[in-house]
Amino acid sequence: MPTAILTFSLRLFMLARDDFDPLAPQREAAFFYGLFLRGHSVEALRQDIDVSPVLLDKWLKARDFEESFRESLQRVYYYRKQVLAIFDGLVWNEQKRPRLQ
Repeated sequence: MPTAILTFSLRLFMLARDDFDPLAPQREAAFFYGLFLRGHSVEALRQDIDVSPVLLDKWLKARDFEESFRESLQRVYYYRKQVLAIFDGLVWNEQKRPRLQ
C-alpha cells in the first residue's frame, strides 16, 4: 500500500502549498493519472485520493480539534474532491480515446 503512504504525505504537503499554487490539484491529479497509466487500479487510486463524507464528519465532530484545524480539514476535503474530479476526467478521456491497431 505504498500509494496510501505517499498520498497521506502529499495531503499534508498540499495543505501548505494549496493556498499558493492554483495548479496544485492538477499536478496531484496528474501524479495519480501517471500511476493509472502504469497499471494501478482506478478504484484503488480513487480510494487513495478521496476523503469520504463519513471520515470528514468524524474529523469535524472530534472534540479535541480547534476550529482553525476543522476549517483546514474542510479545505482538505474540498481539495481532495477537486483532485478526484480532475483525475476522473483524465481517466475518462483515456478510456474514450480511440486505440490504434
